[in-house]
Amino acid sequence: MELLTHYPWLYPTLAAVFGLLIGSFLNVVIHRLPIMMEREWKRDCIDCFPEFKVNDQAKEQSSEQNETFNLSVPRSRCPKCNQLISAKDNIPVISWLLLKGRCRHCQHPISARYPLVELLTAALTATAAYMLPLSEWSLAVIGFTFALVALTFIDIDKMLLPDQITLPLMWAGLFLALVGISPVSIEDALIGAMFGYLSLWSLYWVFKLLTKKEGMGYGDFKLLAALGAWLGWQELPFVILLSSLIGAICGIILMKVQQSDSQTPFSFGPYLAFAGWISLLWGNQIIDWYLTSYLGL
Repeated sequence: MELLTHYPWLYPTLAAVFGLLIGSFLNVVIHRLPIMMEREWKRDCIDCFPEFKVNDQAKEQSSEQNETFNLSVPRSRCPKCNQLISAKDNIPVISWLLLKGRCRHCQHPISARYPLVELLTAALTATAAYMLPLSEWSLAVIGFTFALVALTFIDIDKMLLPDQITLPLMWAGLFLALVGISPVSIEDALIGAMFGYLSLWSLYWVFKLLTKKEGMGYGDFKLLAALGAWLGWQELPFVILLSSLIGAICGIILMKVQQSDSQTPFSFGPYLAFAGWISLLWGNQIIDWYLTSYLGL
């Protein structure tokens, strides 16, 4: 701690490097977790309906289900030439730049999103470390940031917010409030989790009853419940307002760019995640500024 007092830049710098490394791992999570979930659903389906095993396609899928596939196995490979990616080609950002965004063996393009996720994770981690001095709460917020990055890109890719991330995130927020690490009281965290879930759940059913359509998924309810556990119920109106505002603006832009209409579904999780992260670090300041500047309070 004394070292950090003399060198205040050290903690954000180390956090940024750590964020780069975790960002590389998050790329794996973003890609593999939905596949793992899909395979589990297929296994459950085959177990419940054995007649699906009779055709060749189902047998092939069943064989695929039995292969070990998780966040560590198999090792990462080039999707084009199937060559294993060596450690020297897996250094966050640097390897992508040195390879000029192409596979070493077959020159197949490597998506620029991989280094972008790593850089984004590093930037958000460094920002959290800069805003919050080193403490148990600061480290928890960095973990919170990692979870939101993973949820954001999974939702963008698959329109899915996995329970494997949202539910542990909610329980972690409640636990931190219970043991006194979080600045939010356990009462406010519990109410925040309940209010977060029920507010979007109620909106979902009102919309469905009026239009006979589903306006959002249950993953959004769980994510807002998790944000409520971390932020407390008092911050949730700001989160809902900010995410709705950003979502509306981005939705209009996407409709113009993609030439789509208002019936085209889009992911709401990224806007909730962004609003929740902003609220955690600056929510009170933004609210105080608004009340002082515009309402004169």
